[in-house]
Amino acid sequence: LRSSCRRGGGLVQAGGSLSLSCRASGRTVSNNGMGWFRQAPGKEREFVAGINWRGGSTYYTDSVKGRFTISRDNAKNTAYLQMNSLKPEDTSAYYCAAALSSMAPVSPSGYRYWGKGTLVTVSS
Repeated sequence: LRSSCRRGGGLVQAGGSLSLSCRASGRTVSNNGMGWFRQAPGKEREFVAGINWRGGSTYYTDSVKGRFTISRDNAKNTAYLQMNSLKPEDTSAYYCAAALSSMAPVSPSGYRYWGKGTLVTVSS
């Protein structure tokens, strides 16, 4: 997987926005669900958002509901995470991942392929 920041990059002030993208490199990956996770130093990897690659359904962890939006562009084999109203607590390394099935489970164990990670820093 190839991930990168969109628009503003990885540094943003509190209340600002960032967009991350994640491009699948193969057909097998593109047929699976996709998820976004984050992991701060000393903490476990946390599910942020998921999207069913085939059905288009989305779901989010409670802490980001109403602020983050996961989406996809099937023609580009790309998933996105739009992050609005960012808080310092959102500071973390963000990872995209391709699931083992067409669903996007909340557990990291449900994913096979992982992006390299993008550091997002939200300053106060």
